[in-house]
Amino acid sequence: MHAAPEFHPFGPSHFVVIILTIVLPFVLALIVHRTKSPRLERSIRLTISALLLINYVAYVFVARNFGVDRWYKLLPLQLCDWAMIVIIGALWTGNRRWLEVAYFWGIGGTLQAIITPNLQFGFPDLRFISFFVAHCGIIIGIVFLMLVYGFRPRAIGILRTFAWTEFYFVVAFTVDLLTGENYGFLLHKPEAASLLNFLSDSRPLYLLEFHLLAFGFFALLYAPFAIVDLVRKKL
Repeated sequence: MHAAPEFHPFGPSHFVVIILTIVLPFVLALIVHRTKSPRLERSIRLTISALLLINYVAYVFVARNFGVDRWYKLLPLQLCDWAMIVIIGALWTGNRRWLEVAYFWGIGGTLQAIITPNLQFGFPDLRFISFFVAHCGIIIGIVFLMLVYGFRPRAIGILRTFAWTEFYFVVAFTVDLLTGENYGFLLHKPEAASLLNFLSDSRPLYLLEFHLLAFGFFALLYAPFAIVDLVRKKL
């Protein structure tokens, strides 16, 4: 058996993935805008959601081949997993509340995972493909829906999303303590370089800073819309 290729941050394959993640939702939204076809829009939404779901289920079935030998290692308890569930719901239903939560979770968390992935294996390893199909699919789905619907988050959405994030923290941290896993990177920092590396090594302080960082990201993601509103009021 050949050794799995090593992942190199910002190498050619990683760079291509980032470019596709940025360009693809704009291309899809432009096609929908030009054709003005509700059927095509619905087909794209269902295709993205089906791809996310099939990718997750397929990985669960083959995970044992990659040394995942405990059921609790396959629980959908990364924040990106929850973002995936929410964006699938938004893609199926067009629900804007779900899209709002997906926006803050996806752009705030999943986008970081794409830029600084906690990944050891490079292309064309299946783990590389599965990781980026999942994470990039979330971002593509979010941006596509925002462009097609002309959606923008509201300030109250920061608080709603933060409340859901607190619920996630409780669930993930409880499972982490019971199993020794590190869902949400709540027990310790990820191995890959990320913003979390700048947080404290003391767990209580680390978790507090984690919460503040999450809220700060949500506020930062809302800031462009707040600035546009402010400018419009002055004009």
